[in-house]
Amino acid sequence: MTGFPKDFLWGAATSAYQIEGSPLADGAGPSNWHRFSHEPGRIEGGDTGDVASDHYRRWREDVDIMSDLGLDAYRLSLSWSRILPEGTGAVNERGLDFYRALIDRLLERNIQPFVTLFHWDYPAALDDRGGWRHRDSASWFAEYTKVVVRALGDRVRHWATMNEPWVVVDAGYLHGLHAPGVRDVRVAPWISLGLLRAHGEAVRAFRAECGQQVGLVVNLEPKDPASNAPDDLAAARRSDVYMNQQYLDAVMRGHYPDGMREVFGDAWPEWSDADLQGVAEPLDFLGVNYYQRSVVRHDARALPPQAAPVRSPEKDYSDLGWEVYPEGLTRTLVWVKERYGDIPLYVTENGMALPEPATLAASSFDDPRRVDYLRRHALAVRTAMDAGVDVRGYFVWSLLDNFEWSCGRSKRFGIVHVDQETQRRTLKSSALFYRDLIRNRGSL
Repeated sequence: MTGFPKDFLWGAATSAYQIEGSPLADGAGPSNWHRFSHEPGRIEGGDTGDVASDHYRRWREDVDIMSDLGLDAYRLSLSWSRILPEGTGAVNERGLDFYRALIDRLLERNIQPFVTLFHWDYPAALDDRGGWRHRDSASWFAEYTKVVVRALGDRVRHWATMNEPWVVVDAGYLHGLHAPGVRDVRVAPWISLGLLRAHGEAVRAFRAECGQQVGLVVNLEPKDPASNAPDDLAAARRSDVYMNQQYLDAVMRGHYPDGMREVFGDAWPEWSDADLQGVAEPLDFLGVNYYQRSVVRHDARALPPQAAPVRSPEKDYSDLGWEVYPEGLTRTLVWVKERYGDIPLYVTENGMALPEPATLAASSFDDPRRVDYLRRHALAVRTAMDAGVDVRGYFVWSLLDNFEWSCGRSKRFGIVHVDQETQRRTLKSSALFYRDLIRNRGSL
């Protein structure tokens, strides 16, 4: 593999609710995910994030692991309701102290923290007031941004406002699979707008408080038609508009892409130019999460974007049914450059879920498929860079086996195995591969 620049950042990523556990400890308020996961039937196996990977109590050990792996950077998110238990108002200093101590330890180990403000766990108190659809939701997010940046902005150089707004809307408000469990095609566009407005307001609040870098993290993937039939070609276009263009066009161009009404039909409101005012604030970087491509066919019965994925028996899929397709990462990164220009990019998530034991008796664990996945996707990043894309870092998802949202603890993405009974951490062979990749700056 061709080497990477010396200043290219190699990292790993997690999110607060997926690893921290102790969601109500030390004065924290409940999040919508805490409440959602305790509703019977919502999470596979009845799992919750009450323990998750126990990172809230084991963070020192986890930073030691990061240091041993040689990570240049660590992408984490903050629990909004751990810091502001009611979502606004009184600050819980003990919650901030947790993140202060974690970030200080990272910096002591020469690991750059990349902090995401919102990675899906939303204060339950704000959900009860209307959540992202409330007219004040952008102001709530800006208030939270100011609290956090004033506390941590002198130590964190890279910030993201939110992670994967598309998933928040699609899974949480359109299909009801994620918190808060709403399934309403007419609500979804309003939540999308609320997230975009909150992002813009947070960027402005950030700029007023801090001189560090701020960006946005989105999930993107190629959308290929299952055939050349007109209906399948149209379904692929709708799917691309819905997932890949909807948020980036708004943030980078200041308007929604053409085709949103084709996606949502009469559920798509008649927006005016004023509705997206203030959303397209300049960004310092864009985070791209990539896991798969989707091959789609027309399905008139489906919710937007009226496309259904197609699986081929001869292709390789992860434990979540996602196609392993490294070329798609190259295509995605090149597409961003071609459509939106030369904004600096980070691959902020990339990884593979595999069926693995919940407990380990041995002291080592081999996961050769994940090793191959990481090698091929790192090469895909290098290929995009050779094509002129300004990619500055790569973060594997995930550092630890964790609470994988509605799948509970049944899906394992970690390069570090976490025993569900003892919380013992064990490096998988993918972690050892990644350590060597970092030591050799991408040359193997």
